[in-house]
Amino acid sequence: MNIALSLEEPSDSISLSQIRKAFDSMNMTISIMKDGDYSAAGSADMILVLGGDRGILDYFHKVVTNSIPVLGLYESEATGFLAQLDIKYLDSALSQIVAGDYQVDNVFRIAVKVDGREVEPVLNDVAVFPSKSAMLMEHVLKIDGRDVWHDSSDGVIVSTPTGSTAYSMSAGGPMVLEKSRVFVVVSVNSVDNTRRPLIVPYDTNLQVANITSRYHCEVVLDGGSRIAVKKTLECYKHEFPARLVRLSRDFSATSMIAKKVKLAEDLLSMPPSAKLVLKTLEYEGALSQKELSARTMLPERTVRLSLSHLLTRGFVNRKTSLRDARQKIYELRI
Repeated sequence: MNIALSLEEPSDSISLSQIRKAFDSMNMTISIMKDGDYSAAGSADMILVLGGDRGILDYFHKVVTNSIPVLGLYESEATGFLAQLDIKYLDSALSQIVAGDYQVDNVFRIAVKVDGREVEPVLNDVAVFPSKSAMLMEHVLKIDGRDVWHDSSDGVIVSTPTGSTAYSMSAGGPMVLEKSRVFVVVSVNSVDNTRRPLIVPYDTNLQVANITSRYHCEVVLDGGSRIAVKKTLECYKHEFPARLVRLSRDFSATSMIAKKVKLAEDLLSMPPSAKLVLKTLEYEGALSQKELSARTMLPERTVRLSLSHLLTRGFVNRKTSLRDARQKIYELRI
């Protein structure tokens, strides 16, 4: 069986050493794909992707055609929702993989156009917001060319069922089973309190058109990269799905939702600053306290207190940076 490893960013030597050791124990070799060079993928039966959920999302931004089945790896005690395998259990998982004891789920993605220009597809969600927070954005939602609403809100989120338990859920959207063939559209903090999330068939064409705000607006892809938008965001089902390897026989969309429900219950009693720090770690991956302060725009003291709250309740794991032993890195522990 041919397996390749995708390294979107330079990986630390310990992780790569663990992976090589696991493959050596099975007398197997692994091809390394670096810096967006996916030539080795052509002969591979499976791709391993490092970096937890963020690694999976970034990988499927870059691979826009049909994909080899992908298994996401996470490190340390920080688990993910898309990445299923802790890297320290890779050696035992390889036996299961070689025996063919796994399944592959085809998860649809959203194709995205910004002002008529096609950009990277998304796996979780695409959103459009003013570049400055706490500013209203006017827009018209169109489905298959027909106006559905004219609204003024903080922004709009369009998510897949996979992404329905991420940003969309935090903004009041419903949780949707992963195999449902729908989009979820959420107008965030609309001035019209009758404006409710929409469930839309995934074979439709969605447009967030006539976008206007006091500040320029941006399209946010899976909570990561941002693209300036002038007038229109267009969304439709991408031709090629993401193919995700599932090792656990009891893995299902309902088990993922159960994890999210438990997290949502715990969030109710959490300070707003701690919620923001937690969601930032979910989207951005492991970060230092200084990086968290920069991304959340919270004072460092507030970030420090928020991290203390999250550490005490077991939501976050703290470890020493491999690049700078004086620095601590924080990541989700869910």
